[in-house]
Formats: sequence, C-alpha cells, structure tokens
Amino acid sequence: MVALQTSQGSPHAAILGVGSYRPTRVVPNSEVVDAIDSSDEWIQQRSGIKSRRWAGPEESVQMMSVAAARKALDRAGIDAHQIDTVVVATVSHMLQTPAIATAIAHELGTDQAAAFDISAACAGFCHGIAMASDFVRAGSAGHVLVIGVERLTDILDLHDRGTAFIFADGAGAAVVGPSDTPGIGPVVWGSDGEQFDLIRQREDWRDVITSGEPVMPHLVMQGNPVFRWASFAMAKIGQQALDRAGVSLDELDVFVPHQANMRIIDAMARSMKLPARVQIARDIAEMGNTSAASIPLALDRMIDEGTARSGDTALLVAFGAGLAYAAQVVTVP
Repeated sequence: MVALQTSQGSPHAAILGVGSYRPTRVVPNSEVVDAIDSSDEWIQQRSGIKSRRWAGPEESVQMMSVAAARKALDRAGIDAHQIDTVVVATVSHMLQTPAIATAIAHELGTDQAAAFDISAACAGFCHGIAMASDFVRAGSAGHVLVIGVERLTDILDLHDRGTAFIFADGAGAAVVGPSDTPGIGPVVWGSDGEQFDLIRQREDWRDVITSGEPVMPHLVMQGNPVFRWASFAMAKIGQQALDRAGVSLDELDVFVPHQANMRIIDAMARSMKLPARVQIARDIAEMGNTSAASIPLALDRMIDEGTARSGDTALLVAFGAGLAYAAQVVTVP
C-alpha cells in the first residue's frame, strides 16, 4: 500500500473580515398589512419587525453577494486572488445548477477558486463558517470566502399571513483565514428531520410545471411550532457551543442568533441566562428575516455601530428549514 501524502494547514483559523449588503428599498409594515389583513401593531407584537429590505430588479443574488464580499475582503486586507474557496449559503438562487458561487468567484477576480453552494436555509452561514475553518486548518484552502445571501421575495407569497411580513432580502460575507490563535470554536450542528415540514418550499417544481400556472413555488412556515422548538432547543445548542469552545457566560461579549423573530431571540437569551452586559443582535427589527444572510448582516451592523468590537467573543446560533441548525463561538474581527 502506498503511503499517501496529506496536506497540513494553519493550526488555527479566524474570521478576518465581515461585509454586508442591504437592498435600497425599505418596506415598512404599512406596505404589507393590507394584503394579509393585518396591522403594524400585530406584526411588531408577533415578530418585532418594523420594516424590512426587499431587493429591486437589479439587486440579484450575485450582485448583492459580490458587494458584500468586496467589503469583507477590504476589511480583511485580502486580495481576491488570495481566496482559494468560495462557499455560498442560499436557498433563493433559482438555478438548480450551476452554483452561483462560481459566477461570484469569477466576478470577484479569484484565481479559479473552488466554488460551491450549500443549502442549509437559515443555518447555512454557520455551516459555511464551520467548513471554512476546517478547510484552513486542514490545508485544503488558505483563505475562504463565506457568503450568506437571499432574495426570498422571489418565493414569497405576499398574501400568506404567516410569512409575508417576515422574509426579506440581503447578503453578508466573511473571510476566513489562518490565525496564530483560535478564532473559530468547534461547531455544534445537526438536524431534526422529523420536523421537515415546519419550514419548507410549499410546491414541488414538478407540480408547478404540470399545473400550467405561471406561479413561483412559495416559502411557507408553521410559526407556532417553530417558535416553541427554536426558543428552547436552540438555547441548548448555544450552550453546547460555548461548552465545546471552553467559554463561560461571563466571558461572552456578543450574542448573534439567526434573526428569525424577536420573541425567539428574547426567549433564547432568557433560557441561556445571558448576563445583561452581553450585546444581543436585534437586526430583525429593520431587516426582517433574511435566512442565510441574517447572521453576517447582524454581525456587520454590530461592528459598524460599535456594539461588537474587534477581539470580542461572540456566539453565533442559527436554525432553519430541515430543521437544520448550527452554532459556534468566534472572535470578532
């Protein structure tokens, strides 16, 4: 048997820079209430959302991704040619193949980087960060660009009272690279496929085609079961991520959960007994739920506003359709 040579990378990996792109159109609750027979008060009470961002015709998945990626690269001090791998987390790139990551890698000017998409819904960005860390430490890549991006309005039923006010569009990106000290903790991830139907694409593409109706498939969600599951199950996952990283609650500075619902965020914080000094991302109030983009969008906002500072210890927790979930502790770049 031939003894194969293996690659060896950096002893540690870290997030070197974060960037985001927010669509220019701001949509207040007043623009969606009539179609779902609702009110601004009901929406805010149920979700905490005051407004959201919806992409215009020119704000494609690729365009938003490239804009967010360029900001992340600039903040990381990394040239696009240094990116070996591009990982894009999305469920709203409307081509089954090829992966949008390949087009993004080309537009950015990478030197033929490996590029692929992952479909883990709202948990996709955390999945991407976990893989990027492993790639860098194993020597499969020197620098990895992780993007979370969605144009959920393309698959949104504007008359669905359970989802029309929740979902939105946007992109966030992070550059992961070698580090002298640990900057990304062990991932805690998994899925609960028994609850596969709680968040899903309502129509099968084949059913849409055979129906003869020119209608896109729609994203639907059973809100109450998702709330009950996420509020408590994800608090346990977050604590497991802290434990695996060897970080106590007293050492935690920032909490960046998936921006699904303000009530879920508050319930998770209470269940985990987060100290009052921990800064909590609440980007959902102005952005809505952007699925795979929500965590990098929220983290980038906190960095810009100074509520997350370079060197802070942050807990990322995400969950979504599947039900897929992932969490890890990271150092804020």
